[in-house]
Amino acid sequence: MTTTTTELTASSTEPAGLGTPARRRRGGGLGSYLLVRFLLIFPTIFILVTTVFFLMRATGDPITAALGGRLPADQLQERIREAGYDRPLLSQYLDYLGGVVRGDFGTTLSDRRPVTEVLTTFGTATLELTVYALVVAFLIGIPLGQLAAYLRDRLPDAALRVFAILCYATPVFFAGLLLKLVFAVQLDWLPVAGRASTRSEIELQQLDSSTGIYLIDALRTGNGEVVSDVLQHAVLPSIALGLLTAGVFLRLVRTNVIGTLGSGYVEAARSRGVGEYRLLRKHAYRPALIPIITVIGMQIAMLLVGAVLTETTFEWKGLGFQLSEYLQARDFVAVQGIVALLAVIVAVTNFIVDVIAALIDPRVRY
Repeated sequence: MTTTTTELTASSTEPAGLGTPARRRRGGGLGSYLLVRFLLIFPTIFILVTTVFFLMRATGDPITAALGGRLPADQLQERIREAGYDRPLLSQYLDYLGGVVRGDFGTTLSDRRPVTEVLTTFGTATLELTVYALVVAFLIGIPLGQLAAYLRDRLPDAALRVFAILCYATPVFFAGLLLKLVFAVQLDWLPVAGRASTRSEIELQQLDSSTGIYLIDALRTGNGEVVSDVLQHAVLPSIALGLLTAGVFLRLVRTNVIGTLGSGYVEAARSRGVGEYRLLRKHAYRPALIPIITVIGMQIAMLLVGAVLTETTFEWKGLGFQLSEYLQARDFVAVQGIVALLAVIVAVTNFIVDVIAALIDPRVRY
């Protein structure tokens, strides 16, 4: 009886001792976690590209949608046949996927340009605007979030929470129009639209091997006036788009700093006489930034969506501006290419954010 009891005790104890490290190795391995997150990029892009393809075809073939009513019926049918849009939809879809894998997104219908050329020409402008907007979001959202947490339940805290709600609830185009009306029209402090003045555009175009990022190209010219002009044109669209994310960052930082200030190790530091400001800066600030890192990927997607309206409002000629132009022209081939690139950007950005979050906080690997 004693032997049986001992064996049962050993058998019930042994799996717990052996199983826990095994589960930890399976759930907490950084390599396996990153591999899974990387492999998820491909189905994400596939689903988005497939959805856009069939939604674009729901109203008919792209040739008829873009040129119908502007060409005689026989010429229209000839164009449809030459482009292969008279074939079965499944064959068109498989050909399109094959082209995407090879990096060939087709040729635009409205201006007969390779879609890859459109992406490389205007993608840098959207990248530049997105980086500016992220900088604005960090500069506004994180310090104000700390301040709101420090002044919790006081009047400034309530005012900052209302400000955060207004930031992400106000439509981007309305914020852009309001900023233009105040700072460009009434006060005449900043340019109304565009990425640079005509004189600066001419000087930038004279550069060899232009990067397409105006700030970098302006610095390469060595002309301080061109750099100043480029930055002035970027202020209003960056603020209009950056406020969208700044409100999210403000509320996240406030909530997490308040939670961290109530944790055990902060209470222990407070009992040793550490001042509140030092607690905020040294003990509560860094842990509160981890949630910010984890949501950056989602915010990048929001910024890219907002870039369509922001670029249209400020005539910032990037992918968002071109997307609106191609939608008006019903150029489905160009729209598919731009949306596919945006899907790749969002998926890759989320993967990079997952890598950073896993390196900073091992808990996300489980």
